[in-house]
Amino acid sequence: MSNFLFLFRGGDATWTEQTPEEMQAHMQKWGAWMGGLKEKGQLVDGLPLAKSGNVVHKSGEVITDGPFAEGAEVVGGYLIVSANDQKGAVEISKGCPIFEHDGNVEVREIMSMNM
Repeated sequence: MSNFLFLFRGGDATWTEQTPEEMQAHMQKWGAWMGGLKEKGQLVDGLPLAKSGNVVHKSGEVITDGPFAEGAEVVGGYLIVSANDQKGAVEISKGCPIFEHDGNVEVREIMSMNM
């Protein structure tokens, strides 16, 4: 088994158009999906990210507010999951509720730094 990082991007435009009830129902889908991963022993960790932050450039000489990328490119959260291989991790990602809001999931294997 290997660990994979799921980066969640986009979906904010349609998310903000929802009623509070629709938002709550959507968040329940996230909870159910993540709960299912946890029950299967596939969920390692994961949380949403704050919308604000900073970007550090040039060894800390330049610090800007951000990120301010296009809405489809902003990373809104992450999960770390366990899967047999990249193909298995991609299959797990297909159940993600972000697709209901035209978001996407970047699936990346977490490599070891043998030190």
